[in-house]
Amino acid sequence: MAVFNGLAHTRACLESLRTTTEPFRLVVADNGSSDGTRELLDRFPYPYPLTAVRSESNGNVIAALNRAWRLTDTEFVCLIHNDTEMVEPAWLSRLLAALAEPGAGLAGLYGAKRLRASGRLVGRTIVHSLLPRPTVKAPWEDVAFVDAVCLGISRRLLESVGGLDEDYGFYHGIDRDLSLAVADRDRRRLVVHAPFWHHGGKTRARGFAEDPGLERADLARRDTALARFAEKYRHRLPLDVRGPRERVRDWVRTRLA
Repeated sequence: MAVFNGLAHTRACLESLRTTTEPFRLVVADNGSSDGTRELLDRFPYPYPLTAVRSESNGNVIAALNRAWRLTDTEFVCLIHNDTEMVEPAWLSRLLAALAEPGAGLAGLYGAKRLRASGRLVGRTIVHSLLPRPTVKAPWEDVAFVDAVCLGISRRLLESVGGLDEDYGFYHGIDRDLSLAVADRDRRRLVVHAPFWHHGGKTRARGFAEDPGLERADLARRDTALARFAEKYRHRLPLDVRGPRERVRDWVRTRLA
């Protein structure tokens, strides 16, 4: 987990992890928080082990995530956003069960079954465990990419792809990139049924209302990251994991909507 301020969200996330049934160890990379996050991590009132690493400034968040997961020695690594709250105590067990499936490489809680040649996802193919209305069929479904809001991968596989590509910027592109790096190794990507709340982009979007220029710059970074991704994986794009029957069903639903 990488954090920069957002104390209320971080506290809620950490609190929600109390009931997790699968043993785990948490690593948090704090990118220069100044809102009490550092003090929360110092006194850490939660029952699971913590390793905290700190930077004095809010630098490259993907580099912070790479630094964090490389401090682990576990067989599996789970990346999770600090603005999530887990509701299902078995959420981690379900991710690990999915990763034990034949050919599985990546498992998470949000994703899409189709990516266009441009790298953009197709909205009608999104499946997720978001509350209040999860759409993924239990126990899991195959997807083209898994979103970085919460994803699990074996440490060995993550090492083999070179970790997260730090040239994408602030989160933009790393989940699509990791998903297709996994696809290049002929491994499946799965979205798991494990309901959770996501409070959505509060760190990235902080200050947009006061300064519209920040939002325009963010959109420009997104477009640049998407173009980079599409070029890097043009040998894989477009990508659609749906079978013919599912494609026809989705097309009909769109027409009738």
